Amino acid sequence: MPAVNIPGLQERERVQSDFLVLERSDKKTASGDPFAILTLGNSTGRIDTSPIWSDKLDWADGADRGKVVQAIGDIALYGRNGTAKRQLALSAPLRVIPENQVDVLSFLETVGDCAPIWDWMDKQRSAMQSRTLRSVVDLFFANDAFRVRFERTPGSPSSHHAKLGGLLLHTFEVASIARATARTTRANQDLVFAGAVLHDIGKVEAYEVAATGFSVTPCGLLLGHVVLGALMLERELAKLGSPICTEDQILELQHMILSHHGSLEFGSPVQPMTVEAEIVHWADEASAKASDMSDSIDDPTNFASGRETSDVRPWRVGRRVYRRAHGWD
Repeated sequence: MPAVNIPGLQERERVQSDFLVLERSDKKTASGDPFAILTLGNSTGRIDTSPIWSDKLDWADGADRGKVVQAIGDIALYGRNGTAKRQLALSAPLRVIPENQVDVLSFLETVGDCAPIWDWMDKQRSAMQSRTLRSVVDLFFANDAFRVRFERTPGSPSSHHAKLGGLLLHTFEVASIARATARTTRANQDLVFAGAVLHDIGKVEAYEVAATGFSVTPCGLLLGHVVLGALMLERELAKLGSPICTEDQILELQHMILSHHGSLEFGSPVQPMTVEAEIVHWADEASAKASDMSDSIDDPTNFASGRETSDVRPWRVGRRVYRRAHGWD
């Protein structure tokens, strides 16, 4: 059964499709009656069910987080004062599909075909003038096992680029922005590119992908992806029989990884102290913030009233956003 396009669902539209249960919230009314709300998703997005009240609670039997279910119902709007939210009002019991009959990971959001991104990344690696920097970058990006893990990792568990392939897309964006900035400002383009592609390698160990979606690993919680990235670089260099760069060069590359969030307040133990580190930091910001803005504008639940300006302040941007009605042809 093809995945239904969740962002395109309209009020009163009939839905019959398979979904992954991303969240299940079991609650009680003021009078003590139990009810449940499920967050269902597929590769296109997510949607909540309307409350499943106590008289029909058995409709959700077995529909636990990480299970795939077939849902039948209609799209309804819930809310008032122009802030109505789309929900899937079930009209029949959910059918839990046996795990051996589905590929659970196919229900997670994805950026799509990653081949063109890898082609660009590999061309940029091949064009690097510094053999030293190229050798360091190749420790990771010429390693097939690492590439598989990197392509699978999201850019974040729940905010910018939170999709399969999201980390690769985010890294491509950061590297593109950073290289263009370095060329314009006459910074070291090879060093900026190396810092850009290495800046988030720690997310491979900090995040994990499972049937329940994206989450943070124990080492991600205890150390964070910024520190993990610096440790991964040191670890890979230590495996080599002979050094490929000096201690000072290693230090500068680690500084670019450790400083890319800009300040302690946002997760970096140090602030950028080189031109190239500053460029990577702001390229990272540009990619993440543009993703937050685009996703907020593309989310129809933020525009339930149909106006050009959002009804709410999406949490990822903290302010109302504008969805233009005109074109620029």
